Amino acid sequence: MAPDPQHRPATQSDVAREVGVSRTLVSFAFRGAPGVSHETKQAIFEAAKRLGYRPNAVAADLARKHRSAVGLYLLDIRNEIYADVLSGVRTALPQDSNRLILSVSRSVDGVDPGALESLIEARVGIIIAATLLDSDERVQEMARIVPLVSVTRPVRGVDSVYSDDFAGARAATQHLLSLGHTRIAHLSGPVYDGHVVRRRSYEQTMRDAGLAPQTVAAEDFTPDAGQRAAAQMLNRSDRPTAIFTHNDQLALGVREAAYARGLSIPEDLSLVGYDNSRTAHLHGIDLTSVDLHAVELGRTAGTVALERLNNPDAPIADERLMPQLVVRNSTAPVRGTAG
Repeated sequence: MAPDPQHRPATQSDVAREVGVSRTLVSFAFRGAPGVSHETKQAIFEAAKRLGYRPNAVAADLARKHRSAVGLYLLDIRNEIYADVLSGVRTALPQDSNRLILSVSRSVDGVDPGALESLIEARVGIIIAATLLDSDERVQEMARIVPLVSVTRPVRGVDSVYSDDFAGARAATQHLLSLGHTRIAHLSGPVYDGHVVRRRSYEQTMRDAGLAPQTVAAEDFTPDAGQRAAAQMLNRSDRPTAIFTHNDQLALGVREAAYARGLSIPEDLSLVGYDNSRTAHLHGIDLTSVDLHAVELGRTAGTVALERLNNPDAPIADERLMPQLVVRNSTAPVRGTAG
């Protein structure tokens, strides 16, 4: 007889009695251990479903002294690329063997150690982190506590899956140069380890063209910060005719600041973002942006994480994806002299 759910949840012993096998055999079936026939396994799973039994994944990990859970840290769930990374990770993980535990930073303008610590406390076997703002040394230290896959930025000595930001930023800047723009500004975010490559690439590309870089750092990576920073840039008499931003979120803020000053995009101001988020595709926004292939980053990170779980001594992974500039209607040839 099935246990009364008002009194206690079903256990492996209940399932064993229902099927007429030992509790050990039930445990083997749920752990995927050898020695259980296909027919017996199906009978056990069907009985578990009838009784409402749910295996305790944490206890199972402890029993086999192997942590199968994967922790996923996301910097900002409001930014669409992190939802894409999550989607990619999910496609890489087998649905029946690896739990996915999600933790989201409470801040996009600084380091939030609590979000990572919560994954460590959950006894995950590995952490996929997108995107860490910690120093390289701190990331390396965390990876010695729990294996870690760094997503969107490479960290020496740590499994890393990332897009070539130098190539992406160069493509964005060269696109604006090819349209005749010479007053091209870059709106970056705060300076953190691993998050200055786009800025450096832009500045080098400008210098290679014989032009002076114009870099402004926003307070954080959000549209509001982008709008505040762009307001200062666009109020100058020698305002830029084009702006390349660290991400699409900042670009949305630039759009608002431009329209508030009666400027049209792209007639008065060409605008390039980075990430190629779904918002960039929307009619009326049509943002030229660099596609870092966020879903593929997540899928690759999930594959790397599984390899690390199954083979702790595997060589450090360094998976670099090549970004692609997607040209839309937010960029156009420079016209006359902006006033």
